[in-house]
Amino acid sequence: MILETIWFLLWGLLWAIYFMLDGFDLGMGTLLPFIAKNETERRTIYNAAGPFWDGNEVWLITAGGVTFAAFPAAYAVLFSGMYAAMFLLLFALILRGVSFEFRSKVDSQAWRRVWDVCHFVGSFAPALLLGVAFANIFRGIPIDAQGVNQEGLLQLLNPYGLLGGVVFVVLFVQHGAIWLAIKSQGSLHDRARATAIKTWPIAVLGTVLFLAYTAVDTMLFNNYLENPLLLAIPAGTVVALVGIRPALGAGQMVRAWVGSAAFIVGVTMFGVVGLFPALLPSSLNPGWSMTIYNSASSPLTLKIMLGVALVMVPVVIGYQFWVYRNFSHKITDEHLDYEEAY
Repeated sequence: MILETIWFLLWGLLWAIYFMLDGFDLGMGTLLPFIAKNETERRTIYNAAGPFWDGNEVWLITAGGVTFAAFPAAYAVLFSGMYAAMFLLLFALILRGVSFEFRSKVDSQAWRRVWDVCHFVGSFAPALLLGVAFANIFRGIPIDAQGVNQEGLLQLLNPYGLLGGVVFVVLFVQHGAIWLAIKSQGSLHDRARATAIKTWPIAVLGTVLFLAYTAVDTMLFNNYLENPLLLAIPAGTVVALVGIRPALGAGQMVRAWVGSAAFIVGVTMFGVVGLFPALLPSSLNPGWSMTIYNSASSPLTLKIMLGVALVMVPVVIGYQFWVYRNFSHKITDEHLDYEEAY
């Protein structure tokens, strides 16, 4: 039971780290057509994400790999039951990755415009789909006794799922706007900061609506009511959200980004802890839910994986720390003139 619980919390934390890191470049990509006014500003947005986006997606691969290795039964139900949604997510992420590399290959405005559209779609769609998917997991999936999902893609687009998707998009847009303000200068910096300020009350409203809907339509609050100490998680999440606004007003963009990152992690962990011990709760019958007990790999497998994780995860964190430190500068014309720039 202890190993299963450890891996459940690690599973949730890996997803939270992915949302925290890839969220800002998905947010910038979603903002691209609306905030960039010329080619220099568009290239600034690409290069603000360029050194980081592929490293950020390592956490998505890791989270998916942990789901497969630690909880293979839940992985089978999740990826078969949401196959269409997962395929759309994968296609969108591939489209976004290709847009980074192909956009500058032909000196043509029309060519660049096509890849800008692909970049936008490949950023907006994953944010929306991830929000819809996790909201449906929080709500419960119609899994029968054989572990078969009785609904398809269209049924995922229920009001609660769509609200979750919209909230994810808003949080990522705010996160991306703050990061862009950190990395840019001049009028683009000013517009990015203004966008983050305008997005903040929408994020607050979306969070309040989502929590209210969650209390009515899901069982997530049960664990918190049974153990009030767990309320520290949503309380800390609210503190992080409230702290973003004064940091934005003071122009302290790094502090605002840290607050936004903490908020995204808090929202994710709120849902994960609320699910425990279920990974995929069944809306048809709680007894048919995929839990950490009926989905986990053998204790030996979990022990070996834990040993590997304790060695490799710090290596990945160290590498990413090095990347973020070395590319912490603002994007200037000199950086855009660099041969390897996007």
